[in-house]
Amino acid sequence: MRFKSRPSVEAAKPVVLVTGCGAGIGFELARLLYADHDMRVVITARTKSLPRLRALFPTSERVQVCELDVTNDTNIYQVINNVCCEWGRIDVIVNNAAVCFRGVVEHMDSESEMLQLKTNYLGPMTLVRAVLPIMREQRAGQIINISSVSGMLAMPTMASYSASKHALEGASEALWYEARPFGIRVNLVELGFVNSPSYKNVIFAKKAQVSSALGGPQSEYYKAMSPFIERLMSLSLTTPEAIARKVVKTIRQRPRQLRISATPDVLFFSFVRRVLPSYWFNRLCFLLLPGSVRWGGKWRFPRPSFRSTAKLGLNN
Repeated sequence: MRFKSRPSVEAAKPVVLVTGCGAGIGFELARLLYADHDMRVVITARTKSLPRLRALFPTSERVQVCELDVTNDTNIYQVINNVCCEWGRIDVIVNNAAVCFRGVVEHMDSESEMLQLKTNYLGPMTLVRAVLPIMREQRAGQIINISSVSGMLAMPTMASYSASKHALEGASEALWYEARPFGIRVNLVELGFVNSPSYKNVIFAKKAQVSSALGGPQSEYYKAMSPFIERLMSLSLTTPEAIARKVVKTIRQRPRQLRISATPDVLFFSFVRRVLPSYWFNRLCFLLLPGSVRWGGKWRFPRPSFRSTAKLGLNN
């Protein structure tokens, strides 16, 4: 009599793939998932982080450490194919990899803009497109995109970063509707200020560096905003580990709602934006920025009138 072989215990565990595990939230998430023996985890990062990650998280029946550059479409599809060949499925992806360029709109260049978009939006969407057919065939799956309060509102010197997060939020909301009939959950984990040294990894656009060094017309923006953001991050009670635990909880509970607030300031800004008219909300935010009333001389919100718009020819 012949008996059918039973699948191994490891093969029954869900497969979770995380991007950007070299540091910060991604690293903490990799650490928690590595210690969670109820899941199989694919830990991915850029080349320079791989030796340390492979030493900390040895490859096993439930752990893979892979090189993944989210700006490289070929690399993305290679990793997905390799994981499916090895483990036969992908249940959860966490789009965590991100980069932050600093610069006012006038100082951003096309090269920096494109790298920002590729890392924070285009790359994650390519990964989503790579796993959707697999999850649709499984009739189950979960896509978790790590977003930011910058996906709801913008700050000066961070226009490009905010634009990439706004794009990620818009696409994720559309995907929530498209994926739901196939049993695929989509979640946006929205972060505010996190107590970590990640502000040191911010990249200043080339023109922003020159303006800041030579004292250009908008240099005061950089002088005010950099210490302001650093101070808010240092005062935050939320750590990267706390965010990682929130993501693990999201994986386990598979909530139905799209947006998940991961820090108190996200809840605060979301509430204030709902209750205040946009004119007063923007005015309040501007006045709360350090030294803003001195930026570019005397600043005020002009109130358009019929006479002023007629002079400009706007009502023709």
